[in-house]
Amino acid sequence: MAESNRIEFKRQLTDDIEKEVVAFLNYREGGNIYIGIADDGTVIGVDNLDAVQLKVKDRLKTNILPSCLGLFDVICEEREGKDIIKINIASGPDKPYYLRKRGMSQNGCFLRVGSAAEPMTVRQIEDLFAKRTRQSLSKIVSNRQDLSFEQLKIYYEEKKLKLTEKFANNLELLTKEGEYNYVAYLLADENGNSIKVAKYSGTDRINLIESNEYGYCSLIKATKLVLDKLELENLTITKITSKERIETRLWNPIALREATINGIIHNDYSREVPPKFEIFSDRLEITSYGGLFEGMSQEDFFEGLSLPRNKELMRIYKDLDMVEQLGSGVPRILQTYDKNCFKFSENYVRMIFPRSVIDRSYSELTKEDQTLHDEGLVVGLVEGLVEGLVDSQKKIVKLIFENPKISKKEMAESIGISTTAIDKNISALRKKNIIQRVGSDKLGSWQIIIPKEEKSDDI
Repeated sequence: MAESNRIEFKRQLTDDIEKEVVAFLNYREGGNIYIGIADDGTVIGVDNLDAVQLKVKDRLKTNILPSCLGLFDVICEEREGKDIIKINIASGPDKPYYLRKRGMSQNGCFLRVGSAAEPMTVRQIEDLFAKRTRQSLSKIVSNRQDLSFEQLKIYYEEKKLKLTEKFANNLELLTKEGEYNYVAYLLADENGNSIKVAKYSGTDRINLIESNEYGYCSLIKATKLVLDKLELENLTITKITSKERIETRLWNPIALREATINGIIHNDYSREVPPKFEIFSDRLEITSYGGLFEGMSQEDFFEGLSLPRNKELMRIYKDLDMVEQLGSGVPRILQTYDKNCFKFSENYVRMIFPRSVIDRSYSELTKEDQTLHDEGLVVGLVEGLVEGLVDSQKKIVKLIFENPKISKKEMAESIGISTTAIDKNISALRKKNIIQRVGSDKLGSWQIIIPKEEKSDDI
C-alpha cells in the first residue's frame, strides 16, 4: 500500500490533520488517513492510542465547517504488530468544507489532488457552494416543535452513552434558528413517518396477504421493528440429499440487515416518502426513494464509496452500533448478491434479493432431484429423524430403499436375524406409517412412505 489520491500516511498526529480531512471531504471519492505510518509505508505505530483517537475526533468535530459529524470514522488497527489509527473519510454532501479558523477561502478550502491536499481556487469554491444542497434534512424545519425523545435517550443509554441537555444541538437536530429540524422529527417519539412491510402470495402485487406499518415513532425504533419482522420472515430452509442435510436461510442474513439499514438511512425523507419492503413468493424487494445522491455514479456506489445522503442519521446509527464503517454496506451485500440485484432510477434505488435456490416446491423439482430428495429422507429416517427406530428397523428401511422387491428371507440373511424377527420389525414399521406393501405378497413390492411434513412446499 502506498500514498495515492485516496490514501495519506502520517508518522504521527500533526497540526495539519484537519487540512487533509477537508481535502478528502471535498474530494468526490473521500479517502483514508493512516496515523502511525511513514511516507514510505514503514509502520511506526502510535503511542497512547486512545488519547490520540479522542484528540482526532475532537479536532475534526471542532475545527471543520460545515459539520463533518457522520462523515468520518476513527478506527484502531494493528499492522505488523503495532497499533495505528485509520481515519475513514466520506465525500461530504455540503461542499465546500473548510477550516473554521480560515473561513471559506483559498487558505481554508482544500481538495485532494493526486497524493496531496491542494488549495482550492476561488472559482472551485464558488462552484461548489452554488451546488450545495439547501434541502438537506438538517435545514428543513420540523412541522412540529413539541417533540420528545425518550426512545432515543433509552437507545443511547443501552450503549452506555448519555444524552446531555444540549443533545439536540450536539446531534444536529436544530436549524441555525434553533428550531427542531426534520432529522429531529424523524427521531422523535411521535411523528407521521411509517415504513411499510408488505407480503404477497405470488410474484406480483395483485394478492396482498399481509401489510404491516412500522412507524409513527422514533426512526430507530421503526428500524429495529422492521429488522425483527424480516428476521421472522427469513425462514431456515432444509434440503436433505443422499449425502448431507443442507440448511440455509431464504436470504443471507448479513446482506439483508445491511440492505435494510442502508435503505432506511439513505432514503430521501425530504420528499416525505419512506422506504418500503415487499416480500413476494420468489424474492424480497427494498425500495429506497431519492435515487443516487448527486455526484455519485453507479460505479462509485458498488465500490462502496460513501456519500451519505443523511449524515446526521448516519452519525446516530453509528453511535448506536447499527452501522459499522462508512461505505461497508454495499460491499457486504455484494459478497452474496450480484450487482444485477440493484435497480436504479432517477427517483429510487431498489434492491431485489431472490429467495434461496434450494427453496423450491417438491412438484417443481426434476425427477432426478425428487429421487435425491426422497433418498435423503430415507437417510434422515435411519439417522434418527424419526424417533424410536431400533437398529434392525433402520437396516430394513435401507434394504427396502435399495431393493423394493426384497423378500423377508433376503432381509433376514442380510441383517443376520430370523424371519420371525423380520416380521415383528416390519409390523412395527407399518404401525409407524414408515413402510407399506403394494400389491400381493408374491408379486408386489415394498414402498417407503415419505412423511408429508417433509414433502412440503419448502424443501
